[in-house]
Amino acid sequence: MKTRVLHLTAELWPYARTGGLGQAVAGLADYQAGSGTESHVVLPLYREARSHISTLEPFSDPFTVESAGRREQVRLWHEAGDDYPKTIFLEHDPSFDRPGIYGDSSGDYPDNPRRFALFASAAIEIARRIGEGNLIMHAHDWHAALVPVFLRRVYRDEPDLQRLPSVLTVHNGGFQGVYPYEVMKDIHLPDDLWSPDYMEWYGRLNYLKGGVKYADMVTTVSPTHAFELLTDVGGFGLQHTFRALADRLVGIRNGIDIHEWNPATDPHIPARFSADDMSAKTRCKATLQDAWGLPRRADVPLFGMSARLVSQKGLDQIVASQSLRLLDAQFIFLGAGEAQFEGALRELAARFPQRVGVNTAFTDELEHALLAGADFLMMPSLYEPCGLTQMRAQLYGALPVARRVGGLADTIEDGVTGILYEAYSPEAFDLAIQRAVTMYQDRPWFTKLAQGAMRKDFSWRQPAEMYEKVYARAAAARAVPPETATGEKGTRKPRKRSTTKSGRGLNARR
Repeated sequence: MKTRVLHLTAELWPYARTGGLGQAVAGLADYQAGSGTESHVVLPLYREARSHISTLEPFSDPFTVESAGRREQVRLWHEAGDDYPKTIFLEHDPSFDRPGIYGDSSGDYPDNPRRFALFASAAIEIARRIGEGNLIMHAHDWHAALVPVFLRRVYRDEPDLQRLPSVLTVHNGGFQGVYPYEVMKDIHLPDDLWSPDYMEWYGRLNYLKGGVKYADMVTTVSPTHAFELLTDVGGFGLQHTFRALADRLVGIRNGIDIHEWNPATDPHIPARFSADDMSAKTRCKATLQDAWGLPRRADVPLFGMSARLVSQKGLDQIVASQSLRLLDAQFIFLGAGEAQFEGALRELAARFPQRVGVNTAFTDELEHALLAGADFLMMPSLYEPCGLTQMRAQLYGALPVARRVGGLADTIEDGVTGILYEAYSPEAFDLAIQRAVTMYQDRPWFTKLAQGAMRKDFSWRQPAEMYEKVYARAAAARAVPPETATGEKGTRKPRKRSTTKSGRGLNARR
């Protein structure tokens, strides 16, 4: 019998997303369905999601779930004509019919812990309706991390549910769902979970920590990031919890949709090209320069960046560097973010209009055009669990200039398909940009490198095969007595927490 997968996520492209999570889950589910896996995705029915749906049909009759000491009625829908992967929309308007996914202009919604506790409870009830046979509960990030916790603790007396395997994927360990102690009582978690061995984290409740503790297998989105999570620098304060997993932590890089991101067939770019014939990329570059108000110049490299303009993406390095001020090159930035970085880039664009362009109104179509026209892609990230843009860029012949972290280290070959550097500093960024300029000046060599990058395989084929092995291991864990598989006291010596990291800044926004 083939594996059946129930993905549980707070974001899903194209319905609702703030970053790469929604695209990664959609890509994996799509590939699994195309390979014969019965794949479902559960997504809250946000107001934003409704705007992307033409017609909804009932998936099941309305039912009630117990959440935070209350019985709440929910409904399940799917889009008319939707086959596999079938997206199941969870309707509970008091929780999800709001202007934003996690918050609004005032900040995160104060009831987020309740909202996603209800999501977890409803997900388990959905699993009942789908049926146990060969089903894997695949939770994504902290928003769904209570699913393995509820399975093993709240439903511990239900044998059918104890046979249900769970996998948790950590897409961004910097967001953990960290709340005051009172939330634990509010969502009716067992008292003994308030312990450094389980969900207590520096005097606060940590949803992600609980999910990591109780999932049968834990994955993250690149092999290098799996190692980083074990370190004091890269573990976001959960390094001891990740270390305790031993070989139950697996790094699997994300894939991308190679049909959507294919310059030979892309309808969003002015001219199509391939690794065998890149001549039309020149037209794409000229059109991009026109669109961004830059002079048409084929003799200088064009550096693009498509990202949230936030510290994690290395914007502090960029605005402090000399490259944008001094180099004979062009730089364009696509994306919105922190006001300080948007303002700094706009100031640079005003001072150097021949070299710098900024557009904070991101669209998918603009990103396609940017990658088709750019010679290089900037990704000077502080950390990058996987990253998707660097893979797309290579398929469009835009070589990434990136720090050697996370998935960037796993998907870019330094000096072959891009440029990698180590230090997190403006000076290191400038040196890497200068390397790129030198590379571009030798045009035959640069073209050969770009052609090699375009031939890379960044599809979901290999990652999906690795997930099948993870699912098999999770299923095998459910075949042993529950007290052995769930890490209860007396079965696995827990790691003690460190006392050096604050619990601030680890919640909803991505």
